[in-house]
Amino acid sequence: MKRIFVLLVALNPATAIAQSHCNGQTQLDINFCAQERWAVADQELNRLWNQVKPLADARGFGQMLLNEQRAWLRQRDAACDPELTAGGSADAMFYWSCMEEHTLQRNQMLRALR
Repeated sequence: MKRIFVLLVALNPATAIAQSHCNGQTQLDINFCAQERWAVADQELNRLWNQVKPLADARGFGQMLLNEQRAWLRQRDAACDPELTAGGSADAMFYWSCMEEHTLQRNQMLRALR
């Protein structure tokens, strides 16, 4: 179910537009805003990962960090996926907000490793 939802969001032309929905008043705008906020946090996560992973490799714990990252991704998905099951129009908002919250927390942890 999550994969279908994420695919639909990714294929939606409105997602490709750089214009923010965060000033909108509709539930759809709020949902897209939550997704945009997560995308910013996810972009930061990837930036941090690209800094931290080579340092971890050089310090001898790169594989351990990679295993931890993979476990974190599974945990994040397990925590956030249930947000899509209620069937309401705000499901996407709750899902993307959960994804953002978990990603921001992970970003803090990765920053501490720099």
